[in-house]
Order: sequence, then structure tokens, then C-alpha cells
Amino acid sequence: MIYQNILPAKFISRPNRFIAHILLEGKEQICHVKNTGRCKELLIPGCNIFVQKSNSPKRKTEYDLISVEKGGRLINMDSAAPNQVFAEYAASGGLGFRPDILLRERQFADSRFDFYLEHKGKKFFAEIKGVTLEDNGIVRFPDAPTTRGLKHLKGLINCVQQGYGAYAVFIIQMKNVKYFEANRETHPEFAEALKDAAASGVQLLAIDCEITSDSIAAADPVEIKL
Repeated sequence: MIYQNILPAKFISRPNRFIAHILLEGKEQICHVKNTGRCKELLIPGCNIFVQKSNSPKRKTEYDLISVEKGGRLINMDSAAPNQVFAEYAASGGLGFRPDILLRERQFADSRFDFYLEHKGKKFFAEIKGVTLEDNGIVRFPDAPTTRGLKHLKGLINCVQQGYGAYAVFIIQMKNVKYFEANRETHPEFAEALKDAAASGVQLLAIDCEITSDSIAAADPVEIKL
């Protein structure tokens, strides 16, 4: 995934989930934050960030916050990126096969999943989660309690029970991490549901990414500790 019109800037503050004040080329600007998560460990006043300039006259803000530097590590913060990264990864054969059909946003029972795939008659659903929370090389999800994420895991279990294949995929929006685990301290129910999903036959994947100021791409599988 390649971004156009990327510029370096400094983070100043985040008055709400959707916007940030930034310093760009010596001038304070308002920037759209493409991640509604807390991200308090990332967005620290004075940190280096990269933003994307939009040329659309319909936009309320001219810039989008794409990535941030933390301890010498570049972390992509674009919440739309993981789905695109997974689509490219799956289409290239990263799952061990090249899907005959790859569709976005498909409903099954009372859940809506990010992807529906078919390969040689086998049908799959996949739910994708972006991971930006890192501590000493360990990455975790979620960074806040997620009722929606919990429902998705239960929905994937239902998919397996109904004869479908199912994937819970964690796209780690950074490189050089030790392992992935559920953030049990923040959401113990999600951690237990992830264990139940694995035991039920849902395939769990964690994949790190090569990150540059203007790109993100799937790289290598990361160990998952349940």
C-alpha cells in the first residue's frame, strides 16, 4: 500500500478522537486522525509524525495523520490500512493459496466480517484487526475494551460451526516485534474469547509490516501467545 503526498510534521495535541493539532513547516495545522483508538502511548506532544495532504476541496481538514515515530520505530496509525494490507497479502498467496474470490464486507448470521473468500469450493470469512499498541517489543490488542471485537470472535466461531473456514487476522502496523498477545488487562473477555476461537478451529494469524513514511506492506508471521 503506497501513500501519496506525505509530509513530515510534529504532533502538538489531540483535542478529540478525530483531530490533532500539528506543526507543519513551522505553522500549526489541524489534521484528521485516521484512528479512533486511544493511542496515548503514541501521540506524545513533540513526537515526529507523517501526514498525508489531501487536495479535495470537500475536506474539512487538509491533512490525515498516517504514522508516528516511537522510540526509533515507525508505526502506521491508519485504521484503514490493515484491510488493504490483508487484501494484498491474501491475493499474493500469503494464506497458502490464492483466493478464487475475495470480497469485502460480507454478512454472515448477525455478524459483518471484513472479508469473504473462496478457494476450490471452500468458503472462508476473515476479520482483520490493526495493532498499534506496543510495549518493549510485545504487541497487544485491543488498546481499549471492544464489544465489537468480542462479537466478531464469537461470530467467527459460529462460522466454523456452520462449516466455513474462519480467520482472525491481526495486522501489526510495525516491524521488529517479539510476539503478539491479547490485552488481557484491558479486556479479559476478549482474551478468553480469542482462546475459545483458537480451540474452536478459527485460524489466528498475526503479521507484522514493513513501514516507511509513505508505505505499508505485510511482512512476516508473528508468534501468538494465548
